[in-house]
Order: sequence, then structure tokens, then C-alpha cells
Amino acid sequence: MESTAPLLQLDNEPSPSSPLPAPHEAEGDYSPEASKTFKDFIRFVFWKETVKLWKIGGPIAITLLCQYGTNTLTTIFVGHLGNLQLSAVSVSLSVIVTFAFGFLLGMGSALETLCGQAFGAGQVHMLGVYLQRSVIILFVSCIILSPIYIFAAPILKVVGQEDDLSNLAGKFSILVLPNLFSLSIYFPTQKFLQAQRKVGVLSVIAFATLLLHAFWLWLFIYELGLGATGAAIAVDLTGWTTSLAQAVYVMVWCKEGWRGFSWAAFKDIWSFVTLSLASAVMLCLELWYMMSIVILTGHLSNAQLEYQWH
Repeated sequence: MESTAPLLQLDNEPSPSSPLPAPHEAEGDYSPEASKTFKDFIRFVFWKETVKLWKIGGPIAITLLCQYGTNTLTTIFVGHLGNLQLSAVSVSLSVIVTFAFGFLLGMGSALETLCGQAFGAGQVHMLGVYLQRSVIILFVSCIILSPIYIFAAPILKVVGQEDDLSNLAGKFSILVLPNLFSLSIYFPTQKFLQAQRKVGVLSVIAFATLLLHAFWLWLFIYELGLGATGAAIAVDLTGWTTSLAQAVYVMVWCKEGWRGFSWAAFKDIWSFVTLSLASAVMLCLELWYMMSIVILTGHLSNAQLEYQWH
């Protein structure tokens, strides 16, 4: 947290004059009578804390389920096209897309730290600046990660995947490249809203786009007969729909945290980069662990069937 302190002092604009609540009014404080007996503890402390937890954690859990449900629905629909298509799309989503997703998730999580710090300190006016700065950094990161999508086929061949599977997975990876750039808006706006406990709107957007994704998969794969190409188009549309919906909500309904575009987003950007990289290293390794399992599966006999099992 020490490295982030200077970032909070960037702007000279005065912070809103909204006094913090007195200690006895702060959320989470309980009177001594609340824990005199076990029954009082359950009623006044345990139950209230449980409700608070579900109010915040419940919508976040729904958002994550819908987020991972997008890839699951994609593989389910593609599975009706054939074993090769299913294996290729699974490899593309589990290896290429997951590699970039994990890195960008870690980079975007730095914003969660700074926004939470600014919100807790009453400097709500800084949230929009941090949001814009994160979008800039993640967009540049997407450009750096683009060659992994473009050269996915030779990369998969180098790590020992079959030629037919690698070629089809490489084609699918190129087609879902637009979805990569949607993450540069998706993660910053998501962390921006989570820091202010506006998680309900995230779950609503995620659930609505999941339903849209199912419709687009049915339309492009079955009705229009585009096959794996249709699945890639559906992934791109879903990614950008979710990201733009979150961005519109931030700019229209979050007047306190969002005060328009500012040149301050470009100030002291390197400090933000170093914090983002440190956050990326901590978080992306967990997702890359699962990616390595899928890569190792390609070295088994009957690799296509093994991919489907995973």
C-alpha cells in the first residue's frame, strides 16, 4: 500500500467535504449488549454480518458464474459440430484466451486496490482518474498480447499439439481477438463498481449478456451455419456488450466517481504500471496452472477425447 500513496496526491482539486461518520456510527460497530449472550450474538452480530456478506458477495458470485458460463456455453454449442471443433475451441479458450485473461485480470486488480483506498479515504473524485489510467494500461497490454492470438497455431504446434487441432484453434483465436480488447474496458469498470459496492448492476449485466450469448450461439452456429466462426463472433459480441454496458453505467449513473475524461490519467502512469504488474504476477499464476494441464493433455494418446473430458 506504500507504493500507492503518491498516486492519491496527484490532483490538487479539493476532495468533497463529506465528513466521515463518527466511530459509534461506523458500519460494523456493535454495542456491548449485542454480544452479552450467544443468542444476542447470533441475532445482532452473526446475522447482520451474514446479510452484509451476501449483499456484496452474492452478486459478485453470480457475475463470476455468468462470466465463466460464457465459455462453457460456447464449448457446449460447438460440441455438436464435431470432436475436432470441440477440441480446437476448448484449447483456444483454455490456453490462449485464459493466458491473456489471467494476465489482464491481474493487471486490472490493481485498480481494485487503489479505488478501495480512495473510496475509503473519501477521495471519490479520484476513482474516475484511476479508471481511465487502468483502461490505458490494459489497452496497451492488449496490443502487447495480440501476437499470442495471431500466432496461436504455431505456438500450439511448438508445445506439442496436433497440426489439425492447432490450425483450427489458431483460426478461432484470431477471430476472438476483438474480445481481448474488450477486457481493457471490462476489468477497469468492474473493479470501479466493486470498490463502491455497486455489484448488483454487474450481476444484472452479466446474466443478461449470458442469455444474449446463448441466443447468438444458436443464431450464428445453427441458423446461419457459420460453425466455429459463428461461435467466435458470439464471443466477441458478448465481450463488447458486457464491457460497453458497464462503461455506460459508469459514465451515466456514477456521477460522484466519474467526472469526465481527464488528462490526469496520464500522470505518474509508471507507478500504476508497476503496481499492476505486481498484481498480475500474483493472480494470473492460478489461471495459468489450469492452462498448463490442458497443454499437457495434448501429449496423451487420443488427445481430442482427453480435451473433451477436461
